[in-house]
Amino acid sequence: MAHLGVLMLQTRFPRLPGDIGYAGSFTMPVRHRVVQGATPVRVVQQGDPALIAPFIEAGRAMVADGARALTTSCGFLARWQAELQAALPVPVWTSALLWLPELAERRPGVVTVDGSALDAAVLRAAGAGPDTPVQGIRPDSAFARTLLEDRPTLDPVDAEQQVVDAARALITTHPAIGAIVLECTNMPPYSDAVARACGRPVHDVMTLLHARWAALP
Repeated sequence: MAHLGVLMLQTRFPRLPGDIGYAGSFTMPVRHRVVQGATPVRVVQQGDPALIAPFIEAGRAMVADGARALTTSCGFLARWQAELQAALPVPVWTSALLWLPELAERRPGVVTVDGSALDAAVLRAAGAGPDTPVQGIRPDSAFARTLLEDRPTLDPVDAEQQVVDAARALITTHPAIGAIVLECTNMPPYSDAVARACGRPVHDVMTLLHARWAALP
């Protein structure tokens, strides 16, 4: 059966409804495949190019198994959007950051799991301007530590508060922002809360995937 293939980081933290790692988050058929060795630290903070080949290998295996398009479980994989798309024969949608060029007229800003790691190079790789406003969640928060240190527990109340607080800080610093993009694939469960708190439309990886899947020929 044709399906969306999700190339997953190697993690153990919980996956809530709405998260890309939760199968019930999707309206289309979906399958997940873990890329061994692709830890949050190596992908987010180190941007280790040695991981490109394992992602390509896993992507080819998913295509051979019937994947009609591919995505990933980390927004920072936008840094290798061009490399992955060039190597794989189906559409590759690495990240919610791919929303940014489509939303350019609305002056979008980004909420991310790691504000120091989401630099101009990652933004350019996603097709966005290097001066796109970016706000990270608090690096010492339980949510950030769960995701980046791959801890086995997640407090959804704290997680929602961290994402909302970061979004509020983003629009306080950049009040002209007309749309918010949540970089992290673990943030879609909190998109509605961000929209209510900030009064801006919120875009995330799940809205990207459903829109692009629906547009496939």
